[in-house]
Amino acid sequence: MRMAARKGRTAWWRWLAACAVLALTSCSGGGGRGERPPNILFVIMDDVGIDQMAAFGYGGPVPPSVPNMDAVAAAGVRFRNTWSMPECSPGRAAFFVGRFPHRTNIYQAIGPNDLAQSQVSPYDATVPKLLKQVGYENGMFGKFHLAGPDHNQAGNGTPSVLGWDHFTGWIAGVPASIDTTAGGIAPARTYSCGFVPPAGQPGGADTGACWRADGSCSIMTRARPSEDAAGLQCLQAGGILVPNQACGVRPATLDFRRENAYYVSPLVVVNGTSVEPVPLDDPRGRGYRTKIEADAAIAWIKARAPGRPWMATVSFSAAHTPLQQPPMGLVPHSGHADKDALDCNGVLAGRVLQNQMTEAMDTEFGRILVETGIARRGADGALQYDPKATNTVIVIVGDNGSMGFTVKPPFNAQLAKGTTYQTGIWDPLIVAGPQVAQPGRAVEHMVNMVDVFQLFGELAGIDVHRTVPRSLDSVALLPYLTRADQPGLRTINFAQSGFNTQANGGRNGPCVINTACTQIPMTKSVCEDNAGVWWGSGYTDPSVVPNGGTGYAGCCQVNQALHRSGQAMVSTLPEISSALRNERYKIVRNTTQTYDTAADSCSAVTTNEFYEIDQATPTPLLDNPDRNLLLAPLSVELQRVYGELTAKLDDLLASEPACPGDGNRDGSVDDQDLVNWRQIADQWGLSSVYDFFADARTDAADGQLIRQNAGTACPRSHGVY
Repeated sequence: MRMAARKGRTAWWRWLAACAVLALTSCSGGGGRGERPPNILFVIMDDVGIDQMAAFGYGGPVPPSVPNMDAVAAAGVRFRNTWSMPECSPGRAAFFVGRFPHRTNIYQAIGPNDLAQSQVSPYDATVPKLLKQVGYENGMFGKFHLAGPDHNQAGNGTPSVLGWDHFTGWIAGVPASIDTTAGGIAPARTYSCGFVPPAGQPGGADTGACWRADGSCSIMTRARPSEDAAGLQCLQAGGILVPNQACGVRPATLDFRRENAYYVSPLVVVNGTSVEPVPLDDPRGRGYRTKIEADAAIAWIKARAPGRPWMATVSFSAAHTPLQQPPMGLVPHSGHADKDALDCNGVLAGRVLQNQMTEAMDTEFGRILVETGIARRGADGALQYDPKATNTVIVIVGDNGSMGFTVKPPFNAQLAKGTTYQTGIWDPLIVAGPQVAQPGRAVEHMVNMVDVFQLFGELAGIDVHRTVPRSLDSVALLPYLTRADQPGLRTINFAQSGFNTQANGGRNGPCVINTACTQIPMTKSVCEDNAGVWWGSGYTDPSVVPNGGTGYAGCCQVNQALHRSGQAMVSTLPEISSALRNERYKIVRNTTQTYDTAADSCSAVTTNEFYEIDQATPTPLLDNPDRNLLLAPLSVELQRVYGELTAKLDDLLASEPACPGDGNRDGSVDDQDLVNWRQIADQWGLSSVYDFFADARTDAADGQLIRQNAGTACPRSHGVY
């Protein structure tokens, strides 16, 4: 079976990438008026919630300086009441397919153990597939994290299968851990930031031999405090610094095949059906990740032929952990000349580094605009951006809330990324372009990131609700751009998190961060990159209660082990969570595995919480636990509101009926499902959307289930707006 999988993998995804998997109708570019539709520059910030953004009225006492994004916001519209999803992959799926997690089955960040059922389906109607029908070219640069490469027949070719013409970036999304050996020059845990720090720091130096993978060497020196450390200079140049040494004989310990967070990454280049994994010792994948992402976007945009519309998605990896210093030249506004002396393991240093990584991202965003001609620099160096000067719409979003220890007050660092509380799902959304009436304004109405999917269709003249053969959760965004007095179009907003599908019911292992346990981190390394202690299989921290190396299945089992050993238990973050709101009130529903000390057992406990919220500046009403309205008797009016929201949440969660055998989700179990299943089973045989039993095999049992349900017309799902 595995031999067949290897043999048929390439042929299958090339076939699927070339097929027209959508029967699109009612499409006409330029809003149906005959004019050329606009170019679209879509910018995604990673782990940058609204709490970081001064342009939205927040940012705390020391927000990151993002003058280029501020300039675009001043020339466009700021949507101040936008929800995304609590984690990367479901947030990204929301704006690329326009559907909530219970329809895509993507509830958390996709990890190496998540099956194809929890990845964007190759049969789904993605934004690039839609836009391609009206002549758009589609490029994506940076973090993918929508599907693959694990448990997916397309592997590194998933961007092509999902509709992108070109991709340069990182398929799995999350940067690897920091290489604390700094390329093999020292024992592990020597260099917390992955490079030799300045002189005066442990193991530091201001000069040394910078070796590159091709065998070349040059001397790197830090001449003044305003320059990057020599070790960081060398790392930016793709090399490894041997401190206080001259070029001579290259040390045998240097390792150019070791990943190093933002500076050495497994780059993948996809052109059509051609896929090139770039080796770690190749200079193309060595250098600061944010700059590599911007360089690739600039090159692709500048190469577009005049007269044909394009959409460029610049999916920045920043400011996701692990947090690591950017080059000094990318943070001209921060004034932190001592940044290279920071400890990348420190929480306080992490807040500084997160600001600087966000600032570096803004610098590279500005460079994209200037080098592609979308904007220019004034005499004072400030960005001068006129939305009407080019036929280009700029959309800037955050994919989920900020990571806990980077959260800016007054937002709640304990209820941040990974939760459906306001700090975890409330995100920036900026749209600028020639369509915008009265630029510089803010929209206070509820918006969801699934609506961004519809906006892309609106810009291209596509009615997505008539075109896409699936139920969508999106509502219009374009009217907010063209009409300053546009009333709100949503009556409710929604967010959701949970577990992705893994083989035979598996789940991510438990990670204890401070005094809380979570199963959000997908691997041990991701847990540790977020200052956590891994309690799952392969644990190594001495604070873990030993159990023969097996590790613990979940957070409840962690508390069971702590209690049995006489130690204090930790709080447990919800495993499954959903939130629904109207203009003023919000319900949060959490399901948590709770340890009962008396019964010495674990059980799932589901609770509702009820809050009044708003987006006042600088101190919004947040859904902090002490503000739970259910802590006191409700008035008659609040009982009515609570009942209505509860009923709508129940209705929405039940709105995607099961349809066994319908692998391509076209609404019926038919001969096409058998054709698809047979091809996947014969050529691949492993995880796919036709693996109905979630055992990481697409085999005869799945085919039999299709035959048993042949001819079934699936109940149509419905949205609740």
